[in-house]
Amino acid sequence: MSFPIDLGKFHKDIKLDPKVATLSDIQKKKLLENIQLLRDAIIFFTAAGAARGVSGHTGGPYDTVPEVCILEALFTHDSEQNYVPIHFDEAGHRVATQYILSALHGDLPAEHLLHYREANSKLPGHPELGLTPGVKFSSGRLGHMWPLVNGIAMANRNKTIFCLGSDGSQQEGNDAEAARIAVAQKLNVKLLIDDNDVTIAGHPSEYQKGYDIHKTLAGHGLTVFQAEGENINDLWSKISAAILNNGPVAVVIKRKMCPGVEGLEGSNHGHDVVPVKTAVKYLLSRGYPKSVGDILSNIKPAEVPYLYVGSTVEKGANRVEFGEAVVRYLDQLDRKEATEKYMVIDNDLEGSTGIKHIHQKYPDLFIPSGIMERGNFSAAAGFGFDKNKCGITATFQAFLEMLLSEITMARLNFCNVIVHFSHSGVDDMADNTCHFGVNALFADNGLADTQSWLYFPADPAQMNAVVHRAMSGTGLRFIFSTRSKVPWILKADGTKFYGDGYEFTPGKDEIILEGTAGYVISFGDMLHRSYDAVLRSRESGIDVGLINKPTLNIVDEEIIRKVGTSPFVLVVESLNQKTGLGSKYGTWLLERDLTPKYGYMGVTKEGCGGLSEQIPHQNLDPQAIITSITRLSHGTSGKR
Repeated sequence: MSFPIDLGKFHKDIKLDPKVATLSDIQKKKLLENIQLLRDAIIFFTAAGAARGVSGHTGGPYDTVPEVCILEALFTHDSEQNYVPIHFDEAGHRVATQYILSALHGDLPAEHLLHYREANSKLPGHPELGLTPGVKFSSGRLGHMWPLVNGIAMANRNKTIFCLGSDGSQQEGNDAEAARIAVAQKLNVKLLIDDNDVTIAGHPSEYQKGYDIHKTLAGHGLTVFQAEGENINDLWSKISAAILNNGPVAVVIKRKMCPGVEGLEGSNHGHDVVPVKTAVKYLLSRGYPKSVGDILSNIKPAEVPYLYVGSTVEKGANRVEFGEAVVRYLDQLDRKEATEKYMVIDNDLEGSTGIKHIHQKYPDLFIPSGIMERGNFSAAAGFGFDKNKCGITATFQAFLEMLLSEITMARLNFCNVIVHFSHSGVDDMADNTCHFGVNALFADNGLADTQSWLYFPADPAQMNAVVHRAMSGTGLRFIFSTRSKVPWILKADGTKFYGDGYEFTPGKDEIILEGTAGYVISFGDMLHRSYDAVLRSRESGIDVGLINKPTLNIVDEEIIRKVGTSPFVLVVESLNQKTGLGSKYGTWLLERDLTPKYGYMGVTKEGCGGLSEQIPHQNLDPQAIITSITRLSHGTSGKR
């Protein structure tokens, strides 16, 4: 399938001299043509992600094309090597920028862009160095790039380094630290910050009143210019001035989100992927043939035909259920009591983590906030410093790793706080490796004389029960859910295992099936997969049992002795094999002089993109579990 937008029309002969702040007519004409060409291409191939069902974050890369085209002109004709010729970018979701540049530079065939974010295409949702031809850095998570760029500037004191930023990444505390060291060391770093006043949950000007990027960076000591992003003359004059100013400079670039895209301009809906219909309408208005729309309409989501036994065909979103369960609990209280006892603070992810339902029903106890996981967690914990109150917050589990010091502080202060970490594990993670939530047990970082509670429910019914128990508890309570939807676990008679009459008991493991050959221990999104593998193994003559361990960090002495005296134990999880439950459970067994054959399966590899494809990529699908069960039952290793 050919790429219908001719990237060969990109003008590579534009030479820009920072000493000349005014563009010639021909420079302006060619720059504008380059901008339009790349914007059209980004709209087209990110819409392929929408058609495939893997999302794609169109707005950020679309917005920043003007500054990218200016940098390309500077880098292409840099015979004196004045610049480090890399488009470093703090916003990993602007990965489409790196992919279009890779195609422009000949590292990727343009046609390959049609496989944007598809599994095993090497085009995941964040740039990863060493994975994608032409990609020159890994962005990591939002707001992590500027500190790294500072170090690159220290290694290249005689060169100018550019870093594309955003109003979202500037909310992270990392950037405040990066600003201070850049000023103190007089680093020749130039920040080009797309300030479109849009993040996932809305507009920073509304939920962070008083915050001003220009004033903040100037307060740190940077020279700051403000540019109109859709005025190429003004943009170039400010970038050229930044280059000529020695030391760290920020150009705060004002523009609406998705300028010129009907239905998305100025809206936070532009943050994610452009809908196919919107993309087709845009491209047709630009004069492209109807065949462009035909290409997109022929791209279909990957089908997952596998039918799991032991669970429902219907699936529910545990991450959504968390917020709905909190609302159900609050509904049982007097409203005054609810608003006095609980406070919920967002991390610009209320729609993704399910807490928007709390915002809608209880706006008086809900605090919209920005991309500041450390500060927001500590605020929630501080609210719960009063033994009669409890703070609640929610973010992606990948960001748990950023909170370890704050978690320790909350524990030392005996705070009451509940954190919902959604997007745990790897299932449905098109954003790929940097967004894998695989180190859940990092939250249990206290000493042996302290207690935290780490809960990972298996289905929406169990999530509801876990939340209700956690809401009436004390101390630090961490609740995990996946990005993917999960089915309901069934009993042998076809009723829901966690249906009517079920009550969750913290620290208690649950027997799903008894077995004589050995036991599989699992939880969360891997329970239904393990259940399927166990039932199929039993059909083949291996009488294996299954245990659900919804409390990850507490030993259930009764159950561990039960499984530890069986022939084998296999732990199956979508957490990091190095740091997950499996890495601990074997020790727990040995501490009790229990020596069954032992195996553990977890996440071991960087991602492959796509959605449900991440699980088989990690060898965690039911067939792989069956293989480990078979090996253990025959006396060989079950570690994968």
